[in-house]
Amino acid sequence: MNADRTKRAELRDDILARARAKVLVMGILNVTPDSFSDGGQFVDAPAALAQAAAMATDGADILDVGGESTRPGATKVSAADETARVLSVIPALCEDPTRIVSVDTYKASVARAAAGAGAVIINDVWGMTRDDDMARAVADTGSAVVVTYNRGKADAGLNLVDDMRAFFDDAFAMAREAGIPREHVIVDPGVGFGKTWEQNFGVLARLDVLLDFGVPVLVGVSRKSFIGKLLDREVGDRLIGSLAAGLASVQRGASMLRVHDVAAHADALKMWIAIDEAG
Repeated sequence: MNADRTKRAELRDDILARARAKVLVMGILNVTPDSFSDGGQFVDAPAALAQAAAMATDGADILDVGGESTRPGATKVSAADETARVLSVIPALCEDPTRIVSVDTYKASVARAAAGAGAVIINDVWGMTRDDDMARAVADTGSAVVVTYNRGKADAGLNLVDDMRAFFDDAFAMAREAGIPREHVIVDPGVGFGKTWEQNFGVLARLDVLLDFGVPVLVGVSRKSFIGKLLDREVGDRLIGSLAAGLASVQRGASMLRVHDVAAHADALKMWIAIDEAG
């Protein structure tokens, strides 16, 4: 199972160019039994593929396939099981030669398998720090990579701006050493990862720190617990908070939004862009 490398490179370069020209929507496709919001809904391949088709119709530019939940307290999954889950859908998704598929994993072996099946983006919530082979896997497969700011453990006393800048300085140095071109990197402030709930607002308010790196910025806030805590809303009732946080992020320079509710975010973005361009 070896996807055509030239075609993957074309898709990768196309989506990165588009991310520099407009705001993109990344649709979340969790083929997991225990994700915090939609766990169990799309474990079976037919259900997952139907959801992928619906998200594409609703306006998803990228489909992000995850085979292991990254919510706090989630059960760990072996690389073999995670690979089996993502490969149950990625080859079929990539039969459409125009579809951009991302794999949400921090394991290099899963990333390599997904790339071999046609995925062009590796979305690593540990920012290539959890698996020593991940940076090499990104380089070897010619993939784009989402590097997420994730320290692993929250520290309320941290100067988040300085720490986030230092984290990404290290990440770009790691990418350079591994042979990953800077233009293949996407950065993510890591809302919900290794932060107090208040710090999640702080990293969103200071996306300018990420803009300084000159690469696309992805923000994933959809249905997350910091929204629920502020608004006192359960997971299924966090759409309005997700839309508000997403649009605030776009206003601060985000070029990709990773979301569950694709249609609602696509509509909100169209309205925001129309008003912005009218000015």
